[in-house]
Amino acid sequence: MARSLNSATARPATLPDSREWTFSSPARYAATMFPEKLLGAARDILDEARKRGLLLATAESCTAGLISGCIAQIPGSSSVLERGFVTYSNEAKTELLDVPGALIAAHGAVSAEVARAMAEGALAHSRAAIAISCSGIAGPDGGSATKPVGLVHMAAVKRGGRLIQAERRFGDIGRTQVQLATVAEAFVLLRQVMD
Repeated sequence: MARSLNSATARPATLPDSREWTFSSPARYAATMFPEKLLGAARDILDEARKRGLLLATAESCTAGLISGCIAQIPGSSSVLERGFVTYSNEAKTELLDVPGALIAAHGAVSAEVARAMAEGALAHSRAAIAISCSGIAGPDGGSATKPVGLVHMAAVKRGGRLIQAERRFGDIGRTQVQLATVAEAFVLLRQVMD
């Protein structure tokens, strides 16, 4: 037989000192997934984009959503972060962002040309005014003499405005460190494309 609960014995959904899910206060969400330096940069991007009334889209390959994930750690990020595309495979880049297969075949997925097409595709398939993309080799395998582990191509674009591209060679510093360095660089490029 099921026990009935009354208000005197029922446990509250959350306790005042707990870390359980609650909608009562942003202070209850401990943002520990990313280093504080990255979270600070994400806050700066959100603040600046809000001031300018800009929505943001991401198109990520080697970071697999970490750029949008870092931004989403900040309470209120939904006022800026419009959507994110994780396009890890070549097929995803083509199907979701309209990156031509011939472009990937000619230059490789990790290239300036593909990064640019990814950023432009993110704008074309979103309501965002600015977009950031990245495609790289985080390691430990997948590198070559011409495209070593740690190589990342990125692009940031503003609708009706400028496009900035960057090639970064972080070196074989470890998969997580390459990914986090890419997130940090994404925030630099987003700030530049907004100026």
